[in-house]
Amino acid sequence: MFKNILVPTDGSPLSQEAVRRAVTFAKEAGARIVAFYAKPEAPMPQYIEGIQVDKLIQDQYEKSAEEQAKKILGFAEGLCRDAGVACITSKASSDSPYEAIIDAANANGCDLIFMASHGRRGISGLLLGSETSKVLTHSKIPVLVFR
Repeated sequence: MFKNILVPTDGSPLSQEAVRRAVTFAKEAGARIVAFYAKPEAPMPQYIEGIQVDKLIQDQYEKSAEEQAKKILGFAEGLCRDAGVACITSKASSDSPYEAIIDAANANGCDLIFMASHGRRGISGLLLGSETSKVLTHSKIPVLVFR
């Protein structure tokens, strides 16, 4: 039924368990996995009298975020490889992960989003609700929520 499954992950233990279960699900369904990670946006550079003062900090932040993305997506790739499940990876920089998840599912022609039950981000996540809730509310693609 489902042949192209988007699996967003943030690298948290619950998210990693959801990836494990998604790989098992995909193997049984004969589906492909699109492992996805939404990197936080880099902070905006600051200027004083026309001179950019924190370019180095921004560059270090972007390098660190890219390394984190490779590690998180590498985990999913390894599980897929070990299970014999086709996998591609995708990432995007976004301060609105739920929108990036939905955009990635649409861009990759996914017919299911398989994600963990919560992936809150700091205090705002607690106050505004989880990214999963937002995906459920806004996605036109079916969403399978792993608890």
